[in-house]
Amino acid sequence: MLSKIPIEIGKIKKADLDKEILRAAIIGELDAINLYEELANMTDSEDLKAVLLDVAQEEKTHVGEFQALLLRKDEEQVIELQKGKKEVEELTGTK
Repeated sequence: MLSKIPIEIGKIKKADLDKEILRAAIIGELDAINLYEELANMTDSEDLKAVLLDVAQEEKTHVGEFQALLLRKDEEQVIELQKGKKEVEELTGTK
């Protein structure tokens, strides 16, 4: 993980604190997804693989929950996500 968690709260403006918390939570969930999917790929046990992939899927839902809240609090993030989507569509010729 490249981000520093826990966040140094004293260095964050009060107005930005919730956004930083949400981003840290998203990073944690993405790390968990990667871990569970990597472990699932390593095991030969179908039972263990099934549980790991199920938990990874739940973490993806958590990313969506945190992202939904983040988008309510950060209008710039909404705009930049839309720009990113448009760039990918232009580069790949898809919509």
